[in-house]
Amino acid sequence: MASDFLSQEEIDALLAGNGSQASDAVTPEPSDEDLLSLFDRDALGEIGNISFGTAATALSTLLRQKVNITTPQVRLLKPNQLNQDFPVPHVAARVEYTEGLSGSNILMILVDDAKIIADLMLGGDGTAPSEELNELHISAVAEAMNQMMGSASTSMSTMFHRTVNISPPVVEVVDLKQETDHLFTGFAEELLVEVSFHLQVGNLIDSNIMQMLPLSFAKLLVQMLMGTTEQAAQAPTSAPVATAAAEVATAAATQAYAGSGQATSQQLRGGTKSSSAAVDPEPKITSQREQPVVERAVFSAFDEAPATHAGRNLDLLLDIPLGLTVELGRTKKLIRDILDLAPGSIIELEALAGEPVDILVNNKLIARGEVVVIDEKFGVRVTDILSPAERIKRLQ
Repeated sequence: MASDFLSQEEIDALLAGNGSQASDAVTPEPSDEDLLSLFDRDALGEIGNISFGTAATALSTLLRQKVNITTPQVRLLKPNQLNQDFPVPHVAARVEYTEGLSGSNILMILVDDAKIIADLMLGGDGTAPSEELNELHISAVAEAMNQMMGSASTSMSTMFHRTVNISPPVVEVVDLKQETDHLFTGFAEELLVEVSFHLQVGNLIDSNIMQMLPLSFAKLLVQMLMGTTEQAAQAPTSAPVATAAAEVATAAATQAYAGSGQATSQQLRGGTKSSSAAVDPEPKITSQREQPVVERAVFSAFDEAPATHAGRNLDLLLDIPLGLTVELGRTKKLIRDILDLAPGSIIELEALAGEPVDILVNNKLIARGEVVVIDEKFGVRVTDILSPAERIKRLQ
């Protein structure tokens, strides 16, 4: 019988063996799916798609070229992958969010693409960019990226229902194959989220533009996007309490109406438990809807008003002041030409001498005329007034 029992040494050996097995069973490293779900990737892609859609418009205006930025691809990136995935030098712009968001991101483009953008910004056609990026070229690229990120932050303000502002970008040429640049300070300590867009600028650039975000900041953006959605769904539920205040603003009135319908459905669902509870809420809701309706009083007031009142009310509009401007002509100048302006410089306009000048009211063209001199003062003699059809055509 004694042989059926384990000795203390055998028990200790078994315990030690179980402990080593437990220690060997190391918790597996979380996968990319665990760290950033497909839902999070789709949300980040949607944020990037909307924000960089407006950024493409801003870049197109600056470069005077058609700019197309496609739907982004989102992936996780480990810090030690930077030198492998970016073996060639890039131009990187780090942007800090100063209001509305707490974080930063980095925008990266190839050096060759930056040269073309700089050449277009400085008045070239982009076909023969400079072989090297000097300080002037980097400043031009910084301005382009500043305009892009500024437009993107405006879109994010609309998405998140808050003001989002950024600091001027810090732009440098980085070579991640050699070492992690100081622009990535604070980024290399955690996983990165790369949002990659396909960038096309006319027939000059067909490449990619990458946005780098720390994983924590990327998750914050997703949470804010979902948070605004939940708040928008919950906001109408409290609106029926203040129906009078909701009638002041149109947007608030819309929410109040939606909220009253939601409260009605909740009361009806609660009333299925007893027939008496189902009957009582109905007259209350009806009275709430009928109380603010005053259409009869309003229409009767209009019907009883004399027809002469309309003419008198229109006469009041005749005293409203309007700004009238006479435009001799316009022209476009490069940044270098503006900086070279000095006393005595002559600016040549696109309009020819003797051509009729434009007469604008509140910046809208209404007529044309010729310049005259009256008592040592300039004046304009109206020679042509645009027809209503021509004015409507210009609004299209």
